[in-house]
Formats: sequence, structure tokens, C-alpha cells
Amino acid sequence: MANYAGMKVTIMGLGLNGGGLESARYLALNGAECTITDMKDQKTLAPSIEQLQALSGPHHPFRFVLGKHEIDDFTRADMVVKNPAVRPDSPYLAGACRIETDLSLFLEALRGIPIRLIAVTGSKGKSITASAVHWVLTKAREKALLKGRAFLGGNIAVSPLSFLDQLSAGDDVVLELSSWQLGDLKGRGLLKPRIAILTSIMPDHQDRYNSMEDYVNDKRIIYQGQDKEDATIASTDDHWGKSFLAESPGRPIPYSAEGISILPELLVPGHHNKKNCLAAALALIDLGLPLPFVRESLGTFPGIEHRLEFFHEKEGIYYYNDTTATIPEAAAAAVEAFTGNNNAKEKNCLILISGGTDKNLDFSPFVKAIKAARANSADLLIILLSGTGSDKLIPLLQEAAIPFHGPYNNIIDAAQTAMELGHKAIKQGIDKVNAVLSPGCTSFGMFKNEFDRGNQWKKAVSRP
Repeated sequence: MANYAGMKVTIMGLGLNGGGLESARYLALNGAECTITDMKDQKTLAPSIEQLQALSGPHHPFRFVLGKHEIDDFTRADMVVKNPAVRPDSPYLAGACRIETDLSLFLEALRGIPIRLIAVTGSKGKSITASAVHWVLTKAREKALLKGRAFLGGNIAVSPLSFLDQLSAGDDVVLELSSWQLGDLKGRGLLKPRIAILTSIMPDHQDRYNSMEDYVNDKRIIYQGQDKEDATIASTDDHWGKSFLAESPGRPIPYSAEGISILPELLVPGHHNKKNCLAAALALIDLGLPLPFVRESLGTFPGIEHRLEFFHEKEGIYYYNDTTATIPEAAAAAVEAFTGNNNAKEKNCLILISGGTDKNLDFSPFVKAIKAARANSADLLIILLSGTGSDKLIPLLQEAAIPFHGPYNNIIDAAQTAMELGHKAIKQGIDKVNAVLSPGCTSFGMFKNEFDRGNQWKKAVSRP
């Protein structure tokens, strides 16, 4: 572990997902004097503050500046550690002499530790792909096919600093990386994954980037430190994937929808998830695991929380949480997952809870998927949550003569409507009702973040 003794460090963005907290913990344990600043107030950040205060003592004092930022905390610091959500052009960062993230601190400390690094990025599918890789690597150790341990972290709400001191030779580390996290590593030369996986690329974060090209260029950073001993896995089903394979210095390993036949029957629903698991399978095979074992292990992969997560059944209604579907294309994929393979022997109904805050995205792919499902005789009911995204979506639904309920300004009312519609559908002869929260929008405004949105949905429908 590095020595930061005597350094004055400002943590910009404590947050609730672990990155700021783990950065503060790591730096304090290594001698830094930490100031933690966040635009959120003390009440909102209470869970993270309580964890730090449990660590705090005479040797690990923390100074908190909450509800605001003070420019002196940035100009006088020896180092600023920023949350990836903080734009690099923030005026507070302009006067900082050194800027890091929890990821860059981790990768810097990783030098010299002989582990294998598997990095995953994409617009959608990166969480489930990374989790599937980690699942099989863990199973391989249970079967004594590999030594050491497997760890999972990154954008999946687990800071890799949380397991840094547990790493040893022979371990595997799987990192899910967002475009923001990758952009913060540009030009640093810190990232050299043994495997780089790029899942589907779709328009996202266009409120932060000037163009799709700028957004995709941050994705490209995932493989730029590779060499021929490494491998880059990308889809040939779209233009971006082909360009990744063509320019990566690592060995190109292509995949496409045609290759999913090598997979077993999966527990996770949706054609898109089959493609994600195919990418995971190719990575695992390149790491030396035999195909039969990979197939067997992926067949037991249960999926992950907040991504088409089945969590509750009551009176014939099956409830799913897909809160991380924060772009229209992801919500469209959820529609297709539940309506694309209609069984004529069983009458199913999909109740879709969508909408929220816009981030300058095009909702037409989502509406197109809904129209296609309805044209295919799918029973599909829509409930909207309030927000600027719903404001854009409603005229498109009205133009296509697609009815909807809401928009509602709280999740409890939306859940109650879903239950009422579900019970009505069952009384009318529907065999199974799937009620799915798949917003296609970001969570800002009504919720702390998308995970809070998913947890509130689960709580609302699971209560007695």
C-alpha cells in the first residue's frame, strides 16, 4: 500500500455508493489528512458519514464540508480525489495540482501485484457481463480449477479499494468501468487489462458529451494499454464494435448474436442478456477455462440486483426490478425480453413502469419496441413516473395511440396501480402478469440514485 503520510487530500464527492468512502478510508489509513466535501447535505449522506466516523479516531480525523464546496479546499490540497460523476471541467478542479479517482488510486497500487485484470465497459450490459465473468471465475475456484480468489468492483457500486489489501498473486479482478471512469484515466497509462470486453454501444450521457464520438472515445481507453498477450472482445453486430476490434492492440475476439447457440438455457431473461453472457463465455475461454465448465456455470448464473431482477411474486403477479435501464434502448430491451417469445399456450401480460428524468436522449427506440410488442398481440400496459423524460415520452405515446397510466410523482402510487391492473388482468383470464420497473430514464429528482429507485420499488410492492 502506498504512503500518503502528511498529504492534504480533498475527497470531492462522498456519495452513497462507496467510491468516496473507500478513497477516504484508504488514504486516511495511509497517513493522509482528509477533507471530504459534497454538495449533498449531512442527512442525505448519513450512511456514508456513519461508516467513516466508525473508522475515525485520533489517528484518522476527517473534516467534512457538506452542502457546498469551498475553493480553498481544492487549491490548497496536495491531491483531489474526484467522484467520476464530477465533470472534468468543474471550476473547482481547475486549481487542483493533482487529480485522482478511487480507480486510479487502485490501479496505481496494483502495480507489481501479479493478478489478472478483466475490464468491462459498454452502454448497457456491462454489469451483467462483469458479474457473469466473476460468477464463473468463483465457481472455477470452488472446483479447484484456479488458485487464488476472484473479486468484482468498479461501476457496480463496489470500489476496488475495498478489496485492495486482500489481493495476492493468482487472483482475478473483474472491473465494470463507465465512460466517466475511463475518461478520468485518459493518458495515465494505468489500465492494462488481460481481457477487455465491450458490450453494446448506444447513445448515452449526451448531456455530458458533445457527441457520440466523444462518448465512444472514452470507451476506447479500456484497451489502449493492451498488447498481443491480451484480448479485446467486442460485438460485430454494430459499427462501434467493429472499430474496437480493428484498432485494439490486443488480440481481437469478435462475437455476434449468431454465436449464442453455444450457451445453455439461462436463468436471466432476454436476448440481449444471452449476448452479454456470450461475451463473458469468450473471455472465460480465453482465460483457459474449458467450454463445458463455462457452459455449466453460466447455466446457474442468477443475474444481478437491479438488472431484470426477479424479486417477488404475489397472487399471480411476478415483479421485476430493472432500475438500471436508464436509457430508452435498455427499457426497449426489457419489453422485448418479456414479449419477444410469446407462448400461445399461456396468456401473459406485461405491466411496464417507466419514465423519469431525461438526459437529452431519443425515446423513439422505446416507443418502437412498445408498438412492435402490441402489434404482436402482446398484452402491454404502461405506467409512467413523473419527470422531464416522461414529458418527452407522453407525446410520442399519444401519437402512436398507446394508452398509459400516470404520470405518478411517487413510486407507491405507481406500485398500487400496477397491482390493481395485474389483478384485473388475471380476472380477465391472463395466466401470468409480469410487472417490471424499467424506466428508460435517469432517477434524478424523485430518487437519490437508480439503486434507491429500485429499492423503493421493491419495498413498495413487497409490503404486506
